[in-house]
Amino acid sequence: MHWILMLPLLLPACSASYNDPSWLDKEEGLVAQQYAQLGLAKVLLRCPVPEGVSAVEWRVNHTAGPIWKASVREDGSLALWNVSLAQEAEYSCHDPTTGRLLHRVYLKLGYPPETPSIRCFSTSYGSPINCTWKQETETHLNTSFLSTYRHGMDGEVHECVQPSTGADSCSIADVQLFSIVPYVLNVTAVNPLGTRSSLFLFLMNQIIQPDPPEDLKVSAIPRASRKLRLAWKPPSSWLFPEYFPLKYVIRYSIRDGTNSSKTTRPTEQTSFVLTGIRPGATYHVQVAAKDCLDNGKYSAWSSPASGTAWMPE
Repeated sequence: MHWILMLPLLLPACSASYNDPSWLDKEEGLVAQQYAQLGLAKVLLRCPVPEGVSAVEWRVNHTAGPIWKASVREDGSLALWNVSLAQEAEYSCHDPTTGRLLHRVYLKLGYPPETPSIRCFSTSYGSPINCTWKQETETHLNTSFLSTYRHGMDGEVHECVQPSTGADSCSIADVQLFSIVPYVLNVTAVNPLGTRSSLFLFLMNQIIQPDPPEDLKVSAIPRASRKLRLAWKPPSSWLFPEYFPLKYVIRYSIRDGTNSSKTTRPTEQTSFVLTGIRPGATYHVQVAAKDCLDNGKYSAWSSPASGTAWMPE
């Protein structure tokens, strides 16, 4: 059984985010970067109004004129209503008398992260644990991920190694094969609008999933018009097959437009004779593998192979 624990989303209780703005060099002067959540009823863009200036003029992408779904407040700030991606732009406030630039801000819109949905698996006992995660909703913002793990809820925290900074996957190299204490993976999604974390608990035997079997061959059997011989090899990534044997299931079908297929019962052998074959028909076959003790999941199906039973001349 897998458990997923959700941690609460931490967001400021205001209409937009002003914490730690970054500053971007643009054509002239500096542009403040401001982030806000899509769909908010109101987002405020501030303008530092100097003494002697009684009103301000706001422009979008250097263009003067009415601003869609917006109004200027008495303090000079610009209020945007029911924000959508169409309102993501550079805004600037000016002295309406002289046109002097007072402030520039680029509004970037999106969503805070969701709780990551995590999957962990290993292709063999003794191989590293590979974990991946995703979020169902596009945030429209650069979202990075931090990943750590520990052995047991109170164990020492270690880095789950990611292939690059902020990647959506990581690997754990040193795992106790037969531990009854679960490992705990902690993945935190971070973007300018907040953070969201998820804990994923697993035991090694729960997440075993071999790679597909390899080198599948289908051949006719002389003088047997209703049989086909199948042979394949265990996945080369499966370590120690003498200690951890695999079992296999076979899926086979005739490409006759019905797309119907049959599946055999599991076998521990790496060869099999299909019986009841339709003479002269071409069969398409695939094989999947699973730990013989029924731990974890079946592999994906192997690459297909095809064959036709022996036909008398």
